[in-house]
Amino acid sequence: DYYLQSHAHPNSTFRYTKSSLMDLFAFDASEGMHLINQPLLMMAGSRADTFYMTEQCYSRATGTLNKELFLIPGATHIKTYYVPEYVDQAVGKLAEFFGNNL
Repeated sequence: DYYLQSHAHPNSTFRYTKSSLMDLFAFDASEGMHLINQPLLMMAGSRADTFYMTEQCYSRATGTLNKELFLIPGATHIKTYYVPEYVDQAVGKLAEFFGNNL
């Protein structure tokens, strides 16, 4: 509903080309995580279907000791975009993180 109805971009076709799908399948966000040597905050909804990717990236971020994985209880990936309860938690955590690390 979020991408198809309430927040759809008017120019979006929701179609992929064969080449873009191949690039998407080949992409591994966790590949360079060991290179991060700055403070790292990763956030995810506890019910996000993408949570396993966040955990994998977090575990591979071995270049920094200052890292935190912040879970938003009950949130799915998409609901962290617009549900006020989840957005407020994320923004609060970001404010704390940047206040401590900038």
